[in-house]
Amino acid sequence: MPTHIWRRLLLILLLAPALTFASPVGTEVTPAKIPHLGKLDVRSSSAIILDAADSSVLYSKQAQSPVPIASITKLMTALVVLDAGQPLDEMIELTAEDRRLERSSASRLAVGNRLSRSDLLHLALMSSENRAAHAVARAYPGGLSACLKAMNAKARELGMKTAHFTDPTGLSSGNVSSAADLAKLVAAAAADP
Repeated sequence: MPTHIWRRLLLILLLAPALTFASPVGTEVTPAKIPHLGKLDVRSSSAIILDAADSSVLYSKQAQSPVPIASITKLMTALVVLDAGQPLDEMIELTAEDRRLERSSASRLAVGNRLSRSDLLHLALMSSENRAAHAVARAYPGGLSACLKAMNAKARELGMKTAHFTDPTGLSSGNVSSAADLAKLVAAAAADP
């Protein structure tokens, strides 16, 4: 499959978890819009599909409507933590504060574990580990509130007009954004090695 098709598919897959809101209404993307993929059944209430090569919109459905974004929040957490320039090899200890945020999700990270900032970021992004995301945000210069302030400032810097963050993990339904703004976040995250 050509590289440009893989880029499109990667962007779709990156956005799919955040944009699937169990809407019973299906909308079809025609093969003419996305060659080589055939028909897609998009059941999300809000969606956008961009060509990763040139950012042209291939498909859009209520793409400007803000909705809760769940664990895609962790992309913004990682961006601002990396922007802060703290040492990635610095060890961070998990505390009871990191555990208290859990509602019904499980974690393998126990209070007292010490992991590097780099390892915590990898766990937050690759395993959607809430305690890891909370720990790196708590260890942000100025603490958790400064991290949240930086996340909202970064959203404005990226031109995300509908985005708002209230926690670093995505557990809060107060973390919202439109599909169009999430595409900006995914593009910014993809541009950061």
